[in-house]
Amino acid sequence: MLASVDLPEDFKLLNQQFRGLVQALLDEIEVLPVRVEVAPTQSGNFRGFDPAKFYLVESGTVTARYADRSVYLLEEGDLLLPDVAGTRDVDAAVYYGSEAGASLNGYSALEFMQSVFTRPSTTKLWTRLLVTYSGMMLRLTAMQTQADVITTPGFAVYEPGEIIITQGERAQYVFNMTAGLADVMVDEVPVGIISPGEIFGAMAALTHADRSATVRARSRCSVVKVPTSQFTDLIKSNPATIHALLTDMANSIVSLNEQVVQARNATPDGDDDDS
Repeated sequence: MLASVDLPEDFKLLNQQFRGLVQALLDEIEVLPVRVEVAPTQSGNFRGFDPAKFYLVESGTVTARYADRSVYLLEEGDLLLPDVAGTRDVDAAVYYGSEAGASLNGYSALEFMQSVFTRPSTTKLWTRLLVTYSGMMLRLTAMQTQADVITTPGFAVYEPGEIIITQGERAQYVFNMTAGLADVMVDEVPVGIISPGEIFGAMAALTHADRSATVRARSRCSVVKVPTSQFTDLIKSNPATIHALLTDMANSIVSLNEQVVQARNATPDGDDDDS
């Protein structure tokens, strides 16, 4: 089995073990294969593909595709075990094709499994084969996945009146309010309230600017603190964080707009009834 990523040595060892188990199992079972010649396939499954069959690659390569991406290549000695989800949902199906053609041996899956379970020795081989296959898929998935973003959040509690963020300071953390209420002030003028579940302090972290407002605890506040150096990586890997952040920013803009309108209406020039 080949992949488009650099695979670790333990994957290669498991791959060798897998092929050895496949050959040992085929030597034991009593099922005659049917030869299948695969023509180059650019999309979908190769002609003659039968999801009720297992296939052994005799020569050439077979590509497993999912969501329009080539996941891995099966080469000589590899066993193709069709995806159990089938092809009813085209968006969720795994497709098997070939870039340059291949020769396969096809085995009826039902006859194959019936032969496997006739003897304890073949059952044991099949079990070892599946365990090895699972280990290979786990490593392949890990190599295809982006590195985990490890954050080291801190937790803090602020009593009423204590300052959480000071206007003009450099941003060191982004905060998430887990409990309590806090006032947002610009030049000591209240401009908003932070409620539980809101993310705050992110603007300075994203723009690398000084804090534009002071945040003071109105009640006892519990917050989660994420270092700014890790925050950008966190939002890249966590869409839910992006959604929450945009929602909070949108709510803040709406609140500020309402305050501006109220301030204008409160002035003599903006009060139509007094004019």
